[in-house]
Amino acid sequence: MNKDFEQIDWEFFSLDKIFTTIQRGKRLTKKNQIKGDIPYISSTKYNNGVDSFIGNEENVRKFSNCLTIANSGSVGNIFYHDYEFIASDHVTALVNEELVKEHYMFLIASISMIGEKYSFNREMSDDRIKREKIKLPAINPDEPDWEFMKEYINYQQGIVSELPPQTELHIISDERELSEVDWAPFSIEDIATVDGGADWEEYNRVKGKSPFIGSSSTNNGVTDFVNYEGRENKVSSGVIGINRNGSVGYAFYHPYSAYFSGDTRFVEVTGYKGNRHVNQFIVTCILKQKNKYAYGYKMGTKRIERQKILLPITDDEKIDYEFMEQYMKRQENKIINQMKEEAGS
Repeated sequence: MNKDFEQIDWEFFSLDKIFTTIQRGKRLTKKNQIKGDIPYISSTKYNNGVDSFIGNEENVRKFSNCLTIANSGSVGNIFYHDYEFIASDHVTALVNEELVKEHYMFLIASISMIGEKYSFNREMSDDRIKREKIKLPAINPDEPDWEFMKEYINYQQGIVSELPPQTELHIISDERELSEVDWAPFSIEDIATVDGGADWEEYNRVKGKSPFIGSSSTNNGVTDFVNYEGRENKVSSGVIGINRNGSVGYAFYHPYSAYFSGDTRFVEVTGYKGNRHVNQFIVTCILKQKNKYAYGYKMGTKRIERQKILLPITDDEKIDYEFMEQYMKRQENKIINQMKEEAGS
């Protein structure tokens, strides 16, 4: 790189000066969605915003090579899409035909900070989005330094490309999809043990390198890093953390040793502690239930134990852990293949 962050000037730019099109998608109910292969982008914070795949052609708004920002629900979540997609009315497309992928990737970091001002009861209208300002590298107060942004992202991608290669693809023996297996409800206490964390006030914590699991909905639940010596009874690894307070109902898998705060519970799946694929599958099943919890309806240990989740079953109606593992390995294979394709392009 010819310049770094300390050598450039920065200026504030409103989003309507950066994007030529700022447009919300159109409402499309589940009942009116036609099955297809076009990504349908909604306000979910997962899967790059892809809520489903549909084939609707009428009364929809299609975009490509642009950003979307969630204007309701998970307000402020922002993703880049280098493919054609249909936008729901829960997201707004941010388009500038002259920008390329590297520009958009740089913009994501700056625009994502906007969402911190909003919440579920304060949506982001298109007019609000247009007025929002972000700080960018600038040639002058009226012109962003697009060349630096592109150069910076290319530089970072070069660093990533020098990292060790991805692991080999998993060997797959079960190609069934979710719709091809039978499901049954199980309470969490049927499949796991649940233990509580313990409060540890921030002012009294010993700083260190071990993750501290709080009640956050981001960063895999990690809110601090500590030295937990002397508090090992609230430390575990290869388990699922569930928020009982704060961002209630959010769940994350923790393969590393971490300290669990009093706002969380940690769940050890019987016989599958440390099995990344099984635990990640179960995390997704637990997250399906989080919307029924709120600040006034917390998830204590007993409620978590009694919480029922749907799990795949075998022909003899036992939990099909093998399918869970195989399914998640297939998803990993897809990501590895995609990364290889992008690295080769």
